[in-house]
Amino acid sequence: YLGLPFFSLRARENEFNYESIQACIEFAHKKGKKVYVTANVFARNRKIGQFEESLKTWRLLKPDAMIMSDPGLIMRARETMPEIPIHLSVQANCMNYRAVEFWHRHLGVERVILSRELNIDEIREIKQRVPEVELEAFVHGAICIAYSGRCLLSSYFSYRDANQGVCDN
Repeated sequence: YLGLPFFSLRARENEFNYESIQACIEFAHKKGKKVYVTANVFARNRKIGQFEESLKTWRLLKPDAMIMSDPGLIMRARETMPEIPIHLSVQANCMNYRAVEFWHRHLGVERVILSRELNIDEIREIKQRVPEVELEAFVHGAICIAYSGRCLLSSYFSYRDANQGVCDN
C-alpha cells in the first residue's frame, strides 16, 4: 500500500512523489508483488481540480488497484482510468451487504475493505449475499471513537482534520 501525498490519510508521514512511487511499483512488480495506491480522502471542493489533474499521472504508474473512499472521486477515477481496479477503503465504513452491492454495481468497486466494527458472522453474511465482490477485513488496529475514519473530536478540539490524516490520537 502506498499513500499518495495530499490524497491519502497519512499526510503527516508521507514523502512519496511520482518518481518514488514509480520506483516502488517497478520494484514490486519485478518481484511478482502487487501495489495498491491509496487515495482515500474525503475531498473538499478545493482538492477536486488537483485530484482530477493527478489522475492522468497516476494512470501512467499502472498500480494494481486504487484504494479510495469518496464516491465522487471514485466516479472520476473510473472515468479516467477504467483499466485500474478500485478497492473501497475501510474509511468508507461499509458495514452491510447492500452497501457492498451498491459500491460494486454503481461504481465498479471490485474489493471492499469492510468496517473494523464488523464481526465474523456479519462478514460471512456479506460474502454469502454478494459473492462476486472480494472482501478484506482488518483483524487488528485502532477503532476511532465513532465509526472508523470519522473522528470528529480531533476536528473540534484542535482543528485538525481527521479525514486528511492529521487527527490527534
